[in-house]
Amino acid sequence: MRIGILTGGGDVPGLNACIKAVVNRVVDSGHEVVGIRRGWGGLLAVNHEEPASLEASFVPLDRARVRTVDRTGGTFLHTSRTNPSNVRRDEVPDFLVDGLEGEGPFDFTEHVKGVLENQKIDVLIPIGGDDTLSYAMRMHEEGVPVIAIPKTMDNDVHGTDYCIGFSTAVTRGVEFINNLRTSAGSHERIAVIELFGRYSGETSLITAYLAGVDRAVISEIPVNIDKLAEMLMADKASNPSNYAMMTISEGAKIEGGDMIVTGEEDAYGHRKLGGIGQECAELLKQLTGGRMILQQLGYLMRSGSPDSLDLMVATNYAVMAADLALDGSSGRMVALRGGTYSNVPISVTKEGVKRVDVTELYDVDEYRPKVRHVAGKPMFLY
Repeated sequence: MRIGILTGGGDVPGLNACIKAVVNRVVDSGHEVVGIRRGWGGLLAVNHEEPASLEASFVPLDRARVRTVDRTGGTFLHTSRTNPSNVRRDEVPDFLVDGLEGEGPFDFTEHVKGVLENQKIDVLIPIGGDDTLSYAMRMHEEGVPVIAIPKTMDNDVHGTDYCIGFSTAVTRGVEFINNLRTSAGSHERIAVIELFGRYSGETSLITAYLAGVDRAVISEIPVNIDKLAEMLMADKASNPSNYAMMTISEGAKIEGGDMIVTGEEDAYGHRKLGGIGQECAELLKQLTGGRMILQQLGYLMRSGSPDSLDLMVATNYAVMAADLALDGSSGRMVALRGGTYSNVPISVTKEGVKRVDVTELYDVDEYRPKVRHVAGKPMFLY
């Protein structure tokens, strides 16, 4: 059996460990693994008549090749946000341009299927979030055997309680917030920390809960900026060090406004998020008359090596995915549900949306986590 593995979308800590564990499990069982560089983009870029394009997109993987990759974060296979079913004309590889009509976008799924067939890929293991796995489901529907592994710092893939990268993102957030306390206290300011989280505010919520910040604004609930300003000023006044701190999801909205996005839509229909922290800080400055500390953690949350929890989940997901592939399963996604490792149909990723349970975990009136009891809840309270 020849198994292909790729990583798509944003990088997170734990990807290299996941790839390594898949390779070791498959190779020890007497089978072959090939790494696909740059996610779905690597398959789109393959020209069968150009050996160099094959070398650029495929790398044979064995124990020696992956021996040390888990010592660093990111993905050594590289990644992209390419969606082969939605390719703009200016992103179409030159060798695929001939014969195209119109301005697009174009669907090159048949080309991708041909590449996999030509390379004799028996099973594909994509590691990704909603976007990457949406195309993995398309591959499954087209008859390509697929075993998916969920990863995203937002922890918002439907069908699993946990995605690779979430724990490390929270760990980084708590660490940086606690470090910022020294500056916020020294200068007696209000600190606004913008965290990842497009549609789900779980990263902001859990980070705020663990770091003990004063207020947390999440994607699910638009914030009344006047009310927030009053609360933060009261928080600041009640703090012996005369400072206050708040987190805000990058997908959050101020009442009457929209998410702040920039640039063109990517292949999955998303524009770049970021800037709500700055807008919030500027409005708070006007309302309070005080100076702000603004910190966008951004890529710092996904940089570096994974923490021990992400390392463990990434490794265990990999072992499960490899075993499913070797057993002949298809159209499945490995998952954690109720604290137990399992697998679910990949179609479950599109059967709903995963958001913060506001009623159970968030105080809408106070803009802060509301965790009054944890008995019976999963580890991350989700």
